[in-house]
Amino acid sequence: MEDESPPSQGISVKVLEATLLSALKMLDVGKWPIFSLCSQEELKLIRQACVFGSAGNEVLYATENDEVFVLGMNCSGCLGTGDMQSTIEPRRLDSLCGKKIACLSYGSGPHVVLATEEGEVYTWGHNAYSQLGNGTTNHGFIPCQVSTNLVNKKVIEVACGSHHSMVLTSDGEVYTWGYNNSGQVGSGSTANQPIPRRVTSCLQNKIVVNIACGQMCSMAVVENGEVYVWGYNGNGQLGLGSSGNQPTPCRIAALQDIRVQRVACGYAHTLVLTDEGQIYAWGANSYGQLGTGNKSNQSYPTTVAVDKDRVIEIAACHSAHTSAAKTQSGQVYMWGQCRGQSVILPHLTHFACTDDVFACFATPAVMWRLLSVEPDDHLTVAQSLKKEFDNPETADLKFLVDGKYIHVHKVLLKIRCEHFRSILNNDDEIIEMNEFSYPVYRAFLEYLYTDNVRLPPEDAIGLLDLATLYRENRLKKLCQQTIKQGICEENAIALLSAAVKYEAQDLEEFCFRFCINHLTVVTQTQGFAEMDHDLLKNFISKASRVGAFRN
Repeated sequence: MEDESPPSQGISVKVLEATLLSALKMLDVGKWPIFSLCSQEELKLIRQACVFGSAGNEVLYATENDEVFVLGMNCSGCLGTGDMQSTIEPRRLDSLCGKKIACLSYGSGPHVVLATEEGEVYTWGHNAYSQLGNGTTNHGFIPCQVSTNLVNKKVIEVACGSHHSMVLTSDGEVYTWGYNNSGQVGSGSTANQPIPRRVTSCLQNKIVVNIACGQMCSMAVVENGEVYVWGYNGNGQLGLGSSGNQPTPCRIAALQDIRVQRVACGYAHTLVLTDEGQIYAWGANSYGQLGTGNKSNQSYPTTVAVDKDRVIEIAACHSAHTSAAKTQSGQVYMWGQCRGQSVILPHLTHFACTDDVFACFATPAVMWRLLSVEPDDHLTVAQSLKKEFDNPETADLKFLVDGKYIHVHKVLLKIRCEHFRSILNNDDEIIEMNEFSYPVYRAFLEYLYTDNVRLPPEDAIGLLDLATLYRENRLKKLCQQTIKQGICEENAIALLSAAVKYEAQDLEEFCFRFCINHLTVVTQTQGFAEMDHDLLKNFISKASRVGAFRN
C-alpha cells in the first residue's frame, strides 16, 4: 500500500426583505458541482447536506421538513436506497425522514455513519471490513440502526476512517468497529472488529470530548485537553515521535501542558486546535499539508503560524491532503494539496467558511463535516426572549447606568436571577446602578435574556466581578471563557491579576501558562512593569518552580 497516495476516488422593501430572508435560510451549496442536478426550488428547501464519495459524486441532504434525500453514483450502495443504481434525480430515504440528523461521517468504500439528535446511530454502504458494525461483512443497502453495545447510549459525534468507524457518547465514552489491520479500532489486536466495542486502555477513566479519524488511525481529545491516538503511524500521523503503529490509545506526551480543544485528521496528517487558538500539526507533508513551509514529514507536533490572529476552527478530511482554518476575525486560510498545487504555508483566501476551501480546492471535493443551516423564520422561545431585550415597548423596568437606560422585564429577571428575586418590588420602575459601568451591566442583563456574553476581555473582567458578587456561577465561567479567547501579550498580566482577585483558579492557571509561554514579550509590557508587588512576587516564584528562567 502506498502510504500517502491520493485516493482513487425599482423593488419594494417588503420584496427585498423576503428575498434576503430566503437567501439567509438557504444552505450555500452552489460551489459543490453535484448540486447542479437539483432545481432552485429543491435547493431552497435544503437545511443540511454532505457531499462524499471517492470523487465527490454522492450527496445526502435533509430539507426543512426533515425529509432526507440522496443522489449520485451510489458506489457500494452508499446512498441507502436499497439498490446499487446511480441516480441524477433526488431519491427520498423514507427510513430517515423525520429523524433529525445531528452528525454524519463517511469512509472510502464508501460507508456512511449517521447519528440523530436522539443519539441513535445508523449505518449503510460498503461493509467488506465490518465497518457498518452489524456483525457481518455484507454491504448495507438501506440505513440500519446500530444497537449492539450502544443501547441506552446517546451518540453525539461520529467519525470514519477509510474502513473503520468511531462514535462518541454523551457520557464521554468511545466505541469503534471495522477494519483493524493497523490497530485503528484500539482493541490491542489487529483483528477486524465486527460490532461496536468500547475503547478502554488509557481511556478507561477519561471523559472524551472530541474524536476524529485519519485513513487508518484514530484520535480522541479528553476534557483536560490531552490527546490520545492509536492506529497506523507510517507517516508519523500519531505525533508520538516514531513511525510504529499503536494498537491501543497512547497520550501524545509532546503536548504536555498544552490544552487541546479540537482535533482534525487528513489522509495521513493531523491538526489540533488549542485553547489559546493555536494550531499544531504533524504527520505526512508531501503536499505541504502541515503548513510548516516545507514538505518534510513531522512525527512530533509542530506549530502552524496563521498570522497573529486566534484560530477558532480547523478543518481536514481523511480522504484529502488539504488543511483549512478560520480565525476569530473571520479570515479563512488553506494549505496543502489545493487543486494539484502544493501550498506549504497557510494562504489567506477570500472565502467566508472553511467548507468552501474543500468545495473549490480539495481532491476529491468532499465535505469535511455535515453542512447545516438553521431556519430563521420561526422564532423559538429563546429567540423571542433575545429579541425583547432592551425593548422599551414591552419592558416594565428601566436601569439607569452612566446616564443611559436599559429596558428589561421584571418577571424574566426574577426567573433568571436570585439577586433580582430578593431586591425587585412590583412598584419599581427605574433603578439607578452606580456599582458597574454601562457596558458591563448591559452585558449582564443581556446574558439573562440570551445565555451569552458579548464583551471584550477587558470589560469581561468587570462582568466577572459582577458574577462573583451576584453568585452567578455559570456567568462566571462564561466570563473566564471570554477572557481566555481574548488574551494577548499586552493584556495577559491584567487578566492574570483579575483572575487572582476574583479567585477564578482555572482562569488564573490559564493566564499564568500563557504568560510563561510568551514570557519574553509579556515581561516587556506596561502591564508587567506596573504589576502589583505581591502578584509579581508570587508570579516569579511560581515561574521559577516550573523552570521558566532556566537557560
